[in-house]
Amino acid sequence: MSAPTTYLIGLYNGLYDVPYNVLENYNWLGRAAEPGGPVKKAQLWKSFVPVVVNLLLGIPALVPIFLTWYFLSNGPLAELGWTQRNPNEDDGMLLWLIFVVPAVGCFGAIWALTNLWIRRKLFTEGPPSMYWSVSVALVLAPCFLGLGFA
Repeated sequence: MSAPTTYLIGLYNGLYDVPYNVLENYNWLGRAAEPGGPVKKAQLWKSFVPVVVNLLLGIPALVPIFLTWYFLSNGPLAELGWTQRNPNEDDGMLLWLIFVVPAVGCFGAIWALTNLWIRRKLFTEGPPSMYWSVSVALVLAPCFLGLGFA
């Protein structure tokens, strides 16, 4: 088997030249890669993946969030007197449950499975509660931005 692909990184000062492996943390001589090199860039890239994925998942999340709010505002919250019912809503709440449960269930399954995969592949260290709380905040961000600008 041949040696890993190496590239010459750094300056040659006449005393040594050190080949570094671009694809690994350590070169084949056992020295650590230079700071700011490809390893640091890979770690920076890995930290943006869940941010982008959860912000993009926040856009279709508007549908189950709206359906849930509509169901709650016309059902249980209206019974408590916290909201007023829509006067044109006379079909009953069972019909809304037929729409709300599959929409929230499908989106929740897609969101949870996607984040489980990202967490397992990219983030093995750190507390899981921090990852999940940031993921929930990011997926709700488009909804709150939409409410803020509406």
